[in-house]
Amino acid sequence: MSERFDIVVVGAGITGAATAYHLMKRGGRTVLLLEREAPAAGGTGKSAAIIRQHYSTPVLSRLTRETIDLYREMPAELGSDGGYVASGWCFLLPADLRAGAEANIAMQREIGIDTRFLEPGEISTHLPEIVTDGIDRVAYEVDGGYADPVTTTEALVAAFRDLGGTYRQRQPVRSLLREGDRITGIETDDEQVLAGTVVNAAGPWAKTLAEGVGLSLPLRAVREQDTIWEVRPGRPIPSVSVSNAVDAIYLRPLGERRFVIGRGFPKDYQDVDPQNYKLTADEDFIAEVQVRAEARFPAFAGMALIGSYAALYDVTPDWYPFYGPRSEVAGYVDACGGSGHGFKLGPAAGRALADWILDGETDKDFAALSHDRVAAGRLFTQAYGGNRG
Repeated sequence: MSERFDIVVVGAGITGAATAYHLMKRGGRTVLLLEREAPAAGGTGKSAAIIRQHYSTPVLSRLTRETIDLYREMPAELGSDGGYVASGWCFLLPADLRAGAEANIAMQREIGIDTRFLEPGEISTHLPEIVTDGIDRVAYEVDGGYADPVTTTEALVAAFRDLGGTYRQRQPVRSLLREGDRITGIETDDEQVLAGTVVNAAGPWAKTLAEGVGLSLPLRAVREQDTIWEVRPGRPIPSVSVSNAVDAIYLRPLGERRFVIGRGFPKDYQDVDPQNYKLTADEDFIAEVQVRAEARFPAFAGMALIGSYAALYDVTPDWYPFYGPRSEVAGYVDACGGSGHGFKLGPAAGRALADWILDGETDKDFAALSHDRVAAGRLFTQAYGGNRG
């Protein structure tokens, strides 16, 4: 005999865990959260976990602002701080991005985000000894920073269980179940589980699940590399998270003079099989990151490589996530396609998804993130001039 739950959430990354938690917090439903390995075992756990609200569309800026609010509430609500550090965030801009950044900052300030351009004399306060060649402006967010992706996700899963949710790890979902125009549950190696609603939060593996029951899900699985370095003592180093559009790199502090450093857009994106891809960074990638970081921050000269790794982005055609139900099928909800933004958006998106599932409606901005936008020709890159946020 099959088990039955009101809602099944597939995937305990940040979005799946947050959705499951907020569903239980609302109460009145039985919820099962299934994870193929352990919380944050996929892309979430390897996220650089930089927190910034700088987007070109209000919906993503609002979601990240709410995520920051949720992080601040975590100690009281979940008993964990999620490792959130409001170190500040700096965005190094070349001249050709100035106009777009000015428009973005004006929009963000209108919705209550504390952000501005730094005056030239302020830059060294946050970025000591930085080489300013090629930098036109530096945008700054006081509430930006970073968090711990594993601690955050584990705290959400634990709180979900404390509220009465059922969590099972090392239980990969092999397929969805479909009857006509309705998704009716899921199947694992051991059993079928029936559900009124299935939330597909399986990240790069979401595509296989959806397409297995005839649902289109245009996701690319893209290999994303990162490196960890330790800077020699004796010189001042940045305390903020940094997105550097001049040199196409990003970095965020890990403490003890260590930093995660990776490549930013524009760069080559390597499509891979999510079941079989190289888990360490390439030698040429490591060398390129080192050269760019040391040229911009002289204090990083001679830094020691601690490690490297590769994770996966689940990338949509317009680099905006797929969140919400679909018009062509009942009982199914997308919660995937983070496209490198998933950790920043996940906690707030999970709350919005839970409300949408339980109330049957959401606000217009969030509804625009539904997969329905693909068939309707309302991709964000078309509406916003190719800006990927």
